[in-house]
Amino acid sequence: MLSLESIRIFMRAAETGSFSAAGRSLRLSPSVISYRIQTLEQHLGCLLLTRTTRRMNLTEAGRVFYDRCLDIAASVERAEKSVETEGAAPRGTLKVTAPLTLGRRVVAPLIPAFRERHPEADVHLRLSDHLLDLVQEAVDVAVRLAQMRDSSFTLRKIADIERILCASPAYLAEHPAPESPAELIDHACLLLRFPGSEQFRWSVRDGDEVVTLPVSGPIDADDGDVLTEWALQGLGIVLKPVFEVAPHLADGRLVPVLPGTPPTPVTLGVVYPSRKMLPSRAKTFIEMTTEALRAHVGAQLDLIGRRPAR
Repeated sequence: MLSLESIRIFMRAAETGSFSAAGRSLRLSPSVISYRIQTLEQHLGCLLLTRTTRRMNLTEAGRVFYDRCLDIAASVERAEKSVETEGAAPRGTLKVTAPLTLGRRVVAPLIPAFRERHPEADVHLRLSDHLLDLVQEAVDVAVRLAQMRDSSFTLRKIADIERILCASPAYLAEHPAPESPAELIDHACLLLRFPGSEQFRWSVRDGDEVVTLPVSGPIDADDGDVLTEWALQGLGIVLKPVFEVAPHLADGRLVPVLPGTPPTPVTLGVVYPSRKMLPSRAKTFIEMTTEALRAHVGAQLDLIGRRPAR
């Protein structure tokens, strides 16, 4: 007879694409994951997953079974909710990721309050300016500040975020400000670099057109806060979301560069798996995070008399 635990393990392995990632998510060893899926396949009499050295993929039978398992998982969650007492606390494990700056200033401070309200829910927070593979890392809730691409995840959009090129007065005193985007090539540009990063190309709006330029500089980092500090120290031009540098723009420590050709905007949002029914712990955290992010961005932009575009 099939067990719900085996179904849960199979679904997570299918979603993450590896026994290791599924094991990290479920706090089980890869060998346990492998054994449970092999047992499931033996029971069903068919192969559910094909394994390669790099990734697993669902077989045709596996895809059919996975779709049915989604219905089973939704039915089980409905059954659980039907007997929950009003105000029952969310429980289980929640894996959250966010960019470094927003993670430190907004998301991490939420977790003590979330745990105080819901002590039976565990939270694993991963902060990185890298765009993590949400499926591979088995992420439940992700804060994203990026140009969103189509995916199997649902986006809770918070705002379109304007970005800005800026530098310190000291840097511009030694290096005259560029008068056109093409002149950025001659400047020290502070780049957010990591494997797979596209930040060595900056896109700006020139009238109705978008111009994308290759830029470079003598130093780069994979932490956006480090780039801001370097810009404040006069080491180059940085591309940042306006709200992140609003305090420095307000006090004149950073000044706009090429304000007539601003960078293309990005979207701030919370993304999560596209499921018919989200666990209550995820729903609660998404609501808390969305409210806190809106408040944070609005407060920062108020310093320079701007508001985010919804």
